[in-house]
Amino acid sequence: MKNSQTIQGVLSVLALICLAVGWINIFSPEITDLLYNRLFYILIGLSFVFQAQAFLNKKFVYLMYVAAGLCIVGSFLPIDSPLAKIKTIGLFAGVIISVFNRQRIQRN
Repeated sequence: MKNSQTIQGVLSVLALICLAVGWINIFSPEITDLLYNRLFYILIGLSFVFQAQAFLNKKFVYLMYVAAGLCIVGSFLPIDSPLAKIKTIGLFAGVIISVFNRQRIQRN
């Protein structure tokens, strides 16, 4: 469990680095495209897979796997394809699922 959280954290940080590099445009357009439109979504999808392992609610686990799949599959589609939007849908779905899965703090 602890190892999964560490892996998920590392993947998330790497994804954020890809996102930042894509915004800054310090590499050639091909490399920027690879990092920003492909590797970012693959890393986020893998991060969602590891994050799902910590969920207690099985419905959220399966939904997070679907979100991860959308991110990863969408990253391999051509950028100009109408179906390429599934990677963004997967990203937003994963973020929303992770917010709703947060454990509530019990207050007395």
